[in-house]
Amino acid sequence: MISIHTPPQPTDLGDVRVANRAVVLRHVRLHAPCSRADIAAHTGLNKATVSSLVTELIDRRLLRETGLTENRVGRPATMLVLDGEPYAGLGLQIGADELVVVAVDLGGNRLLTWRRAFAAAAATPGQTVQALAALARRAINRVSGQGRTVLGLTVGVPGLVDTDDGVPLAPALGWRDVPLAAELRRALRDPGFAVGVDTDANLAVLAEQRHGAYAGTADLVHLTGGVAVGAGLVSGGRLLRGGRGFAGEIGHVPLDPAGPVCACGRRGCLAALTGVDAVVRRLLPDAAPDGPVADYLPEVERIQALARSGDDAALSGLAEVGRQLGHGVSILANLLDPQVVVVGGHLAALAPWLLPAARAELAARTLAPPDGGCRLEASNLGSAASALGGATAALATVEAGRLPAA
Repeated sequence: MISIHTPPQPTDLGDVRVANRAVVLRHVRLHAPCSRADIAAHTGLNKATVSSLVTELIDRRLLRETGLTENRVGRPATMLVLDGEPYAGLGLQIGADELVVVAVDLGGNRLLTWRRAFAAAAATPGQTVQALAALARRAINRVSGQGRTVLGLTVGVPGLVDTDDGVPLAPALGWRDVPLAAELRRALRDPGFAVGVDTDANLAVLAEQRHGAYAGTADLVHLTGGVAVGAGLVSGGRLLRGGRGFAGEIGHVPLDPAGPVCACGRRGCLAALTGVDAVVRRLLPDAAPDGPVADYLPEVERIQALARSGDDAALSGLAEVGRQLGHGVSILANLLDPQVVVVGGHLAALAPWLLPAARAELAARTLAPPDGGCRLEASNLGSAASALGGATAALATVEAGRLPAA
């Protein structure tokens, strides 16, 4: 698996136990139902250590026995699966026209998915923080009312995120130097659990690698679809952040010097050519006189309807957007050699008409032979992928072997 956070490095016996707990939890997550003997055989931990760790994890309701037994010679073995029902992680994402919150338990079961219409680009950072806090409080109350303890919350932002969980720049939102995590903690009145921030692309690729159609893929890219277009990058099973955490900003790579002006101030960036606002402007020119679009879903549905009806202008426009998308993906493919690039958001919604041209452009612009190049596919996680990844990231401390507070 990949993790947003750094796992503990064992330096003493206590840290060794923490690391061993993480090994056991990971094995059960990937191979459940499994027995204690399975864990020992596949992890290299001795049977006594596994027995002690499993007992502790059952006591803390992170594992449970299913009562199932293996088909094997000798005494049947009790099988184990993840429990984690008493605990939840929350993920929030800031979209072009909405805020989303997702809650999941340790087993990856989605407990809630809520959306609130919100024009973040037209709001101040303070207004966005208050709206995020209000949505988070509702989710916390719902989860707590079900008898669960929230272990953490992670927010996905369409912009750069620094090591202090601040947002130095988010062109799509008009933000500069916003200490988002600190302000959200303050708005939630120090909720007693960790509040983190990451790019929406990093969280989306975490969700993709854990819950998506290509779960477990070691070299994977998730390309977000929205006003901003960012890339979450997994290489060799590890999230690529770069020297300062700013990797993945493919949306601000200029592809056409004569193209439209991007929110970052440059011309012809991938986001200015393939972002949802750019697609709506290109394919629905009648939307412009009504002023800025506050809700993109109806506009994307209009484009889908035109494409399904065989509208020549819509199909031609989508093919051109697809070619520009393929050009951008080819840069990632040539640099990173991923097995799969998955597109989300409006790019996934419009995939039937975008991807044929995008794949042709990708093939024309990459050096890898056809049977060795990367695949370009649509995500099946829907528009809440970043929030789902945020909720998953919020549970990373437990998955790294740290027990929740008793």
